[in-house]
Amino acid sequence: MLRADALSKTYDSGGRVLTVLKDITFTLEPGGFLAIVGPSGSGKTTLLGLLAGLDRPSSGTVHLDGHDLGTMSEDARAQLRGEKVGFVFQSFQLIPTLTARENVEVPLELLGQDAESRADELLARVGLADRGHHYPIQLSGGEQQRVAMARAFANRPKILFADEPTGNLDRNNGHTVVDLLMGLNRDLGTTLVLVTHDLELAAKAKRMLRLADGKIVEDRTA
Repeated sequence: MLRADALSKTYDSGGRVLTVLKDITFTLEPGGFLAIVGPSGSGKTTLLGLLAGLDRPSSGTVHLDGHDLGTMSEDARAQLRGEKVGFVFQSFQLIPTLTARENVEVPLELLGQDAESRADELLARVGLADRGHHYPIQLSGGEQQRVAMARAFANRPKILFADEPTGNLDRNNGHTVVDLLMGLNRDLGTTLVLVTHDLELAAKAKRMLRLADGKIVEDRTA
């Protein structure tokens, strides 16, 4: 489902080259659950952006479901993401002027699919069947993240990228969100890539990559 080969990312910082990632190589099979951990500044979020095709590497390649992202135009990569990829962010990224149901409906409407019944189904799955008419400001942090998860799974993605999805949540809500992600990974076969600082949450993954100074220093399978 996902393959990174000799992936590196550098930036020009004040006339000197700053290396954020260096020679990242790994593969992830369909249905896998990978946690990426490491201290702040280790390159976790940068790696996630490259794997999802949101940014281009300085060198190396990323293959997502058989597609070489480096050979694709921005429009083609955007279409691929719309069809095969889901995202969950630390800051939820809900549209504040839309209700919970309407937020989940957005990606479905963009794909020309039946939005309302699918949105209700997903909200029920994350325990929010009776909250669809509420706006984000009327929901708790944990509820907002569950709406974001329902939206991420709306297009039945083959792979979901989650960037610190529990970072703005308390411990109980954080574990609820991760348990829901694991359930969707298990029941729907969606490949899951999770970036987190929380080693206890990372330990729930089937596999863990640890980054330090932009390199893989540990690759452990549960």
